[in-house]
Amino acid sequence: MNTLKYISLLGASGSIGKQTLDVIDAHREKFRLIALSVGKNVEAAKQAIDQFQPELVAVADWQAFSALRAEYNGKAKIVAGDEGLIEVATHPKADMVVNAVVGSIGLVPTLKAIEAGKTIAIANKETLVTAGHIVTEAANKHDVALLPVDSEHSAIFQCLQGEQPKTIEKIILTASGGSFRDRTREQLRHVTVEEALRHPNWSMGAKITIDSATMMNKGLEVIEAHWLFQLPYEQIDVLLHRESIVHSLVQFHDSSIIAQLGTPDMRVPIQYALTYPDRLEVKGAKKLHLAEVGKLHFEAVDFDRYRCLQFAYEAGKKGGSLPTVLNAANEEAVAAFLSGRISFLMIEELIERALAQHTIIHQPTLDDIRAVDEETRRYIQSLLT
Repeated sequence: MNTLKYISLLGASGSIGKQTLDVIDAHREKFRLIALSVGKNVEAAKQAIDQFQPELVAVADWQAFSALRAEYNGKAKIVAGDEGLIEVATHPKADMVVNAVVGSIGLVPTLKAIEAGKTIAIANKETLVTAGHIVTEAANKHDVALLPVDSEHSAIFQCLQGEQPKTIEKIILTASGGSFRDRTREQLRHVTVEEALRHPNWSMGAKITIDSATMMNKGLEVIEAHWLFQLPYEQIDVLLHRESIVHSLVQFHDSSIIAQLGTPDMRVPIQYALTYPDRLEVKGAKKLHLAEVGKLHFEAVDFDRYRCLQFAYEAGKKGGSLPTVLNAANEEAVAAFLSGRISFLMIEELIERALAQHTIIHQPTLDDIRAVDEETRRYIQSLLT
C-alpha cells in the first residue's frame, strides 16, 4: 500500500513555498512533491527540479518557460501562464494542493483543484478574501477540506479539534503589530521601505511584511477567518501580542479560553496542514520554554492607529464585491510603496478612496470578481499618475 501523500505546490519560490519544501524534504517517507509552480524565478524552479524530481513545473510567462525548458526539458514537463498554474493545481496524482502564491492569481487554480477533489492547504489569503462565498460553496459541494496554513488560522483550527461550533463565543486572532508597532502615526509619515521590511518576529515576503506593518495582513485574516470558520465578524476579535508565541485563541460560552502556543516557525502550521489529523516532529524546530520567555504581553487594538484593519472589518461586514476592492487596492498600493512611488501612509489613503468610490455587487460571480479586481487596479493606477 502506498503511504506517500502526493503534493502540488503553488508558489514554491515564496516564503511559505520554500518552507513547505523544507517540510517535504524533511519527511520524504511521507510526502512526494509531484508538481509545483513558481513565478519568474527560474533558478528556484531548477533547484526544486534537481532536489525533488517533480513531474510538472509551471512558470509565470513564456520567457521563463523558454529559459527553463532549454535546460530542463525531459527532466519535468514545463508549462507556463495561468493554464500552467491550473495544470499544477489539478495534477491527477496530487492528493493535496498547497496554495502558497501571493495575490488573487491563486483563486482560479484553487477552484479548479476543488472541482478535481483535491484537499486544499490554503496560505493564499486573497482566495478567500475576494471569493470566500464561491470557494466555500465549492468546497462543500465537492466535499473538499480547506485546511488553514496561516499560523493564526491553524492555531484556531487546532483549538477547535473536538469542540462543538455552537459553543464558540468568539475567536481571537493575535497580531504582532508589525515593524512600526511602537511608532505614532506622525512618525510613520517618512518611514522607508527598508524600515518597513524589518519585521520584529517573522521572516516573510516583502508584500506580507508591509501588510503586517499596516495591519492589513490581520484584516485579510479576519475576512479569511469569517469564511474558514463560518462565524460573523462580531465573533472575530484581534489582540496585539508582541511575542508572537500565542498564535491565536478561542473563547467558549463557558468562559474557557483555549490557545495554541509555539515559537514563530511557519513550518509548524504548514506541516500540521500536510499531516492532519496526525502530527510529526518538525525537524530542527526550536522548542518553546515558557519559563525562559517569562512574560507575555497583550494589548487592545487601536483602530484609529491601524486604519487598514478597520477598512477590512467594514469591507467584510458589507460583503459582496467590497473585499475584492480592498484586496486589489491594497496590492496595488503596497506595490507602489515598495517601488518608492508613494509614502507609507498613502497606502491607507489609496485603499480608502477605492472603497469609497465602489458600488457594491452583493452576490458577485467569478466574472464579477475578476472585473472588479481589474477595475480597482486601474483606478489605483489612475491615482498614481
